[in-house]
Amino acid sequence: MHNEFTAIIERDGDWFIAQCPEVPEANGQGRTPDEAKSDLAAAIELVLEDRRHDALKGASVDALREVVTIEK
Repeated sequence: MHNEFTAIIERDGDWFIAQCPEVPEANGQGRTPDEAKSDLAAAIELVLEDRRHDALKGASVDALREVVTIEK
C-alpha cells in the first residue's frame, strides 16, 4: 500500500529532527536530513500499526473489513 506523509525537518544543533503533521505522535532524528526522514518513516509505520491493532481489537467478529484506497 502506498502512503504519503509530510516530513517537517529542522536542524537542532548537530542533529536533524523530523515531525509529521498527519501523525503527530511520530517523530524522528538523525545526523542528516535523510537519517531523520528515515527514522520518521519507521516511527510513522509503528504508530499506524499500533493504531490498527487497537482499532481491530474493538471490532466485532462479524464486522466487515475492507480496504479503502484514496487516489488523487
